[in-house]
Amino acid sequence: MTPQPRPLAPAAPPQVRPGSGGAARAPGLPSATGAWRHSLRFRLALTYSALALLMIMLVSAGVVILLLSRMDQQFTDRLNERADTLAEAITGSGQGLGRTASGPTAYTMLIDKSGQVIAASPILREYDRSPYPFGQQGRVDIQDTTVRAVQRPVGDFGTLWVGLPEDDLIAARESALSALLIALVFTPLLLLLVGWWVGKRSLSGLEHAATLADRLDPTRSLDTLPLPTREDEVHRLLSALNRLLVRIEAGQAREKQLLGQIVHELGAPLTVLRASLARAGERTGDAEVMRASLVADELTFTTQDLMQLARGQLEIRLAWHYIPATTLRDRLDRLVPGTAFTGQWSVGILCDPDRLTQALRNLLANARRAAGPDGTVTLNLTETPECLTFTVRDSGPGLPTDLGERIFDPFVSGSGSSGLGLSVSRQIAAMHGGTLKGANHPDGGAQFILTVPSAALADEEDEEDT
Repeated sequence: MTPQPRPLAPAAPPQVRPGSGGAARAPGLPSATGAWRHSLRFRLALTYSALALLMIMLVSAGVVILLLSRMDQQFTDRLNERADTLAEAITGSGQGLGRTASGPTAYTMLIDKSGQVIAASPILREYDRSPYPFGQQGRVDIQDTTVRAVQRPVGDFGTLWVGLPEDDLIAARESALSALLIALVFTPLLLLLVGWWVGKRSLSGLEHAATLADRLDPTRSLDTLPLPTREDEVHRLLSALNRLLVRIEAGQAREKQLLGQIVHELGAPLTVLRASLARAGERTGDAEVMRASLVADELTFTTQDLMQLARGQLEIRLAWHYIPATTLRDRLDRLVPGTAFTGQWSVGILCDPDRLTQALRNLLANARRAAGPDGTVTLNLTETPECLTFTVRDSGPGLPTDLGERIFDPFVSGSGSSGLGLSVSRQIAAMHGGTLKGANHPDGGAQFILTVPSAALADEEDEEDT
């Protein structure tokens, strides 16, 4: 084994540059442009407005109908009262029509028993000494004025016809209906705005709880959420989420313990087996023994991946070293024989050599498995002022299109492997402040691109921190 370089002075891990990454919007969450359609606050405001509008319509319609009926009844009572007063005056003195002709009851006519108008107020002078024209009509139009009329018997004089203009009543009815229409037009908008504002204030706690819950990442932190002081529905929701986090943490602890025990039980026998097979292969040169040695190496790296998965990102601390890229290349060349190395391998890398080797070895092993013994696997290294880019490409059939980003999930594999390598490699890249992406190359085969910040960039960030 090649001796490891001595650690340099402890250095803070490089930070991700602004704009280079960050939490993306979770799948299924509404976009900013369509958030109002998926907003509980908007639906509550809309429902509240519709129900309030319905109630206002019913109440307003009832009030308007009652008001108009009262006004109509008062108008009718006033008309009857005036008719009775005038009839009494006529029957008592025979002069009531003349005395009140210029007053409020200007619409009056006296009709004899033969149906002839024998006396009329000045405004109805055209009907005087003429046949009575209105019959039993209770409402007539006279000179563009709607008049409601009643009749009263006046003894030997015949019949008294008394009318009262409805202009004021019609104007009041139209005003009431206009007010109701205006209210029905502007009330929904006002109710919606008020409902939105009230809903925003009432549901602010729920919105805050949703924001906190959306930030949860069980792979990074299982800290419980802060509870509001008021013990309402939001308090109950956050309490339920906290209990769920506790159960998740307990389950993860059991899983990590189980994986740790498995790795521990497998690690010692595999180490002995690997060393024995390597020595046997060197002595005998037997192809079967060499193949068995490679299988032992594969199992050893699988146990390392399981340990990485069991520990989780929070429990792993990187041991930072500044090493030549050629050192990393030599280690990978021994671990995955047949790899073609291209690019700029004369640069230096600030990394955890063991972890970065593990990440790249997983990518190269998957590529070799996909390409087969006769295929090609290349690892290209390029340097920019911002980052170092490792590109692994193979001549195999490429990545399954139906898997997409799920190819990086634990235990998901498109090549019959354990499905841990890509997940661990992406985790290691993230711990270095970099990224790992995979896709099919336009010319065929799969291509994975792993980036880590360059050593120069890390030095600049360290200086800024100090």
